Amino acid sequence: MTMLNHSAPDAPPTLALTATEIGVLDRLVNDKPRARRKTLSYYLIKIAQLGGYLARASDPPPGNTVMGRGLSRLTDIALGAMVGGEFVGN
Repeated sequence: MTMLNHSAPDAPPTLALTATEIGVLDRLVNDKPRARRKTLSYYLIKIAQLGGYLARASDPPPGNTVMGRGLSRLTDIALGAMVGGEFVGN
């Protein structure tokens, strides 16, 4: 996913994420006051924040460990949302 971001940072997020994952990220991770366009790069920062990235102005780009943690958490939460919707939302 990060390599895709290097080659096409303005790509739509649906290129790498499902609608459920995008919805989860929009609900869980707060936007910056000046939210930019919702591109793939925008959502990668949100995934990194799930993994512990602080996204301060002086921080370097997120690394593999933080992205791995974020993707793991996103997968677990999205799976829970899908399963919970099947059992609860008739």
